Amino acid sequence: MTGRRYSSAVRAEQTRATRQRVIAAAQALFLRRGYTGATVEAIAARAGCSVQTVYNTVGGKAAVLKAVYDTMLAGDIEPVAMLERPAALAMRAAPDPRELLARYARMGRDITERVLPLLPILLSEGAAGDRDVKALIDTTEAERAIGTATVAATLQERFGLRVSVEEAADVLWTLTAPEVVLRLVHRRGWTLDRFERWLAEAMADAVLPR
Repeated sequence: MTGRRYSSAVRAEQTRATRQRVIAAAQALFLRRGYTGATVEAIAARAGCSVQTVYNTVGGKAAVLKAVYDTMLAGDIEPVAMLERPAALAMRAAPDPRELLARYARMGRDITERVLPLLPILLSEGAAGDRDVKALIDTTEAERAIGTATVAATLQERFGLRVSVEEAADVLWTLTAPEVVLRLVHRRGWTLDRFERWLAEAMADAVLPR
């Protein structure tokens, strides 16, 4: 039994390492060629594995894109939800509402640093009609809505809001949208420090009691 457990652990680690190589290879190709221009064959070749291994360890091209996005979002491949990670737990435990939103803005800034290179590609290809990219955008927007609803509910429960929880969630969802950071950082040349400060203040001014 010990031998079987060891063998199973080795296989699991090998699968994990292969999955990580596939995701890293796909990320490099998506950033260089875009989603449309990167093929599963090219991803497999860069990862040093077969096409079937890509399908077995991650999935089809759309699943690979989601895995790349999730990895860039979180900074690792650990299967831990964003709201259960240390930064989010610390944010929800903040001693006052403005500090909570400042920590939320810090989380947004950290995520932006990781995901920003991929965002223009996703938004442009999604706008151009690529179904896989559009499906990913729809999924991530729904996930963001769950996150902002959780933050709004936490604020209401602990400190109170000057608008309804539903409106606060929608406002936070809008202010943290990828399009906003692209406009301010990419188009207007803001630093991420400036964006983080503005985001914290804008969220607080919009939803907290005056």
